[in-house]
Amino acid sequence: MVEMRDISISFGGIKAVDNVTVDLYPGEVVGLLGHNGAGKSTLIKCLSGAYQKDAGEILINGERVDINNPRDARAQNIETIYQTLALADNLDAASNLFLGREIVGPSGFLDESAMEAETRKIMARLNPNFRKFNVPVSALSGGQRQSVAIARAVYFNAKILIMDEPTAALGPQETQMVAELIQELKKQGLGIFLIEHDIHNVMKLCDRAVVMKNGQRVGTVNVNEVTDDDILGMIIMGKKPAKAA
Repeated sequence: MVEMRDISISFGGIKAVDNVTVDLYPGEVVGLLGHNGAGKSTLIKCLSGAYQKDAGEILINGERVDINNPRDARAQNIETIYQTLALADNLDAASNLFLGREIVGPSGFLDESAMEAETRKIMARLNPNFRKFNVPVSALSGGQRQSVAIARAVYFNAKILIMDEPTAALGPQETQMVAELIQELKKQGLGIFLIEHDIHNVMKLCDRAVVMKNGQRVGTVNVNEVTDDDILGMIIMGKKPAKAA
């Protein structure tokens, strides 16, 4: 689905990302790990359109594409769910789902019942236990808010999802809810890049892990072939296990 080849990005002469290659397949979760400043967020912001690369190329489904801004990314069915979720706290789930892309009836007024019906439909697919359709999202739990943000991305045809620490600040039950959402998205054939600090989450949620250090890729591993300690060694010492690519 995605090939980012030999990507480099510099800020004021400092190479934040130095010649990094990563890829992503349908129905796969690839974790991006590394210390703060390792370059993982900078690399992925190049895919989301927040930053522009200085060198390298991006291929989507085998075709080279130019992504210069978030609109270009959306045109390639790439959606980003940031840690802040970018939800309007005073609005309900349906209003957030269609924020900026509202359904308008023939009379020119918002068709709120149509928006709620569509929201119920997508939520039934993603999180059947979601019930709080008529309350502001500020009244929802962290996991439920994640559900709304994910539903918004999926409803508007995301095929490639970038998730920035989706379980940060969530309790065990909420974390499990997000894990189930990710499994459901995988079943539907989406490819997911997961920016993570927590190795346990990577071991639980990801198929492969890419470790970065000082702007460079240390290696890529199949999560089921390595241990927590192998990944820790990659992060701290830049040491590649035998099975890393």
